[in-house]
Amino acid sequence: MLSSLNALVSLDPVLHLSAAPIHRLKSSPIPFTHLLHCRYSSKDGLKAYAVHPSHVAAVKERVLPVCDDVMAVDWVARDLLGLVVPPPGSAVRLSFLKLKEGSAAEAKDEILRVIGGVKEKFEEIQQLTVGENFSPERAKGYSIASLAVFPGVGEIDSMDAKGELVSSEKDKVREHLESVIVLDFVVPSSQSASL
Repeated sequence: MLSSLNALVSLDPVLHLSAAPIHRLKSSPIPFTHLLHCRYSSKDGLKAYAVHPSHVAAVKERVLPVCDDVMAVDWVARDLLGLVVPPPGSAVRLSFLKLKEGSAAEAKDEILRVIGGVKEKFEEIQQLTVGENFSPERAKGYSIASLAVFPGVGEIDSMDAKGELVSSEKDKVREHLESVIVLDFVVPSSQSASL
């Protein structure tokens, strides 16, 4: 499955793609084991990738036969600073947030603002993207996502060791959230796969 997915990096619309096992599941009501992290230059690039015959075949032949469930969250990474392709060995923390039913637009804006400001408080984070999901039908109700890139797992552990500061940031938005998924993965070494 991972080889088939990682081979899709050669498709034209793809800027970055890595399929990997989850390194650490911090909190989740869903027992994830693997993830696929992709970057495209536009929503149209994502659409082209989604219907590409190689992608459709990989999902049908290699993913669906071995996966109990699939979830996807898509957001526009505004103001992306740094490399588009996280270096192999980088550790990534991915967070999905489900807002409480009936949450006001102001709550969503506040959450996006708070998460967007986290990079300034934690020097371990090399790159941070946060955004509102534009594919809600595939996201099981999770409407906001963030992705933080670190040099390695040690830097995530260093950030987590700052428990009081981490908790104070979470407390700023906790009242608006029904559920949160937090998972870490390590960007695998580049593979010279082609389709």
